[in-house]
Amino acid sequence: MTDSDNAPHIELDAAATNSDRTHDLEKKDHKPRDSKGWDGKLRVDKSMLVDGPPDLGAESEPEVSEDEGPPPEQLAADEDLLDDVPEDEDEIELVHMRISSIPALRLERFNKLKRLCLRQNQICDVEIPDEIAPSLQELDLYDNLISHIRGFDAFTELTSLDLSFNKIKHIKRLNHLTKLRDLYFVQNKISSIEGVQGLSNLRQIELGANRIREIQNLETLTGLEQLWLGKNKITELKGLDTLTNLKILSIQSNRLTFIAGLSNLKNLEELHISHNAIKELSGLEENTNLQVIDISANPIEHLTGLKQLKHLQELWASNCQLSSFEEIEKELRDKEELETVYFEGNPLQRAQMALYRNKVKLALPQVKQIDATFVRVS
Repeated sequence: MTDSDNAPHIELDAAATNSDRTHDLEKKDHKPRDSKGWDGKLRVDKSMLVDGPPDLGAESEPEVSEDEGPPPEQLAADEDLLDDVPEDEDEIELVHMRISSIPALRLERFNKLKRLCLRQNQICDVEIPDEIAPSLQELDLYDNLISHIRGFDAFTELTSLDLSFNKIKHIKRLNHLTKLRDLYFVQNKISSIEGVQGLSNLRQIELGANRIREIQNLETLTGLEQLWLGKNKITELKGLDTLTNLKILSIQSNRLTFIAGLSNLKNLEELHISHNAIKELSGLEENTNLQVIDISANPIEHLTGLKQLKHLQELWASNCQLSSFEEIEKELRDKEELETVYFEGNPLQRAQMALYRNKVKLALPQVKQIDATFVRVS
């Protein structure tokens, strides 16, 4: 996808609208099913959303630029916020409460804390007391004002860290967190994948809506199962050969012109490549375990290239350049596990809108859903 495309989990060059984010919340699962290029999972209830997008203006160095004026007013955290919380509590969640000072929360009292969520506040510095490091496993700092990664030295028990929607430019000082399984950097200012070598227990990393141009420095993450890179500026699929356990690759809304570099990913089950500039489907011959593929909003005219995908369950191909029902039948009728297809916005749909659904049903009698509508069973 080019930088001029609309897209929602955020970004066109990292600009998220509130309606986009709300739209993602209405999805029933993790997949970017609307094919509008959003890549990442908001993981937040509607009630937690603030009015308007997060503040994305300031560069991380200096943290306040001269042309942006002073930072927004910040309210110090009220120490009474946690007065009623028992000291043996293992989970604390303080969302959208204008907290700017972590020390004011006196978290050192909670030495059994396993999960700490401080989403949508005004935190600039990560100043979590070392006293809770031995027990803390999940830390959520989504949507704050963090520019630099520091303050995590003692937190070696972390398995999940969310620093999405902040102002981070560089991934640093995290490679000692070897127990991390989930790492989120959605919607920051990151231009290079770095600082993750050695995190061999990572199962998921989200880097959607950043400024990344190249897939690199992931070779040691051999246990990785999910890689989310949507809404960046990537032009080529490479650097993935060692990620043989990868099950989900999402690289929507980038600058790809062809599919390559996936032959070693034998376990790949989902490939999301919508909103790129791909003209033909090739390079998937070795990915025989693919179940879901989203090619929407690419200038693809033909479906040749899917022959080996015997386990295909869902094909998302909206807003491409497909014009032949005969080709759909030829390439997909033998896919016995195929249940969902999306062809809306293609010439074959626009040319015969009244007959479109019936022609798809005749071509693919095994499918149970065409676009957003389930097929009626007669």
